Amino acid sequence: MSTTEESTTKAPFVVIAEFDVEPARLADFLAVARDDAAHSVVDEPGCQQFEVIVLEGSSTVVFYEVYDDRTAFDAHLETPHLARFRAAFPALIRAESTVRFGALRSA
Repeated sequence: MSTTEESTTKAPFVVIAEFDVEPARLADFLAVARDDAAHSVVDEPGCQQFEVIVLEGSSTVVFYEVYDDRTAFDAHLETPHLARFRAAFPALIRAESTVRFGALRSA
């Protein structure tokens, strides 16, 4: 890749969100989380990947999301499926960690 190509190529925008879910409500949380993830990938052209990960031996759930760029993520924030998730999840968790942002870089 030339220097010109490298300077115009944007790295995908990564979002990592983490939730400490009430153990008795984990199935309910996963249902609304998977709805958000599935619609993000299917309905949003700028969403490349959305994984819902349950950490082994816990009720901690991590979202790993990859978007084309920050603009695509900002569009995600306005979707009906995220609004459904936002309405449902507070009653299902004990705590939410600060959302972290990054860029996907090739090795």
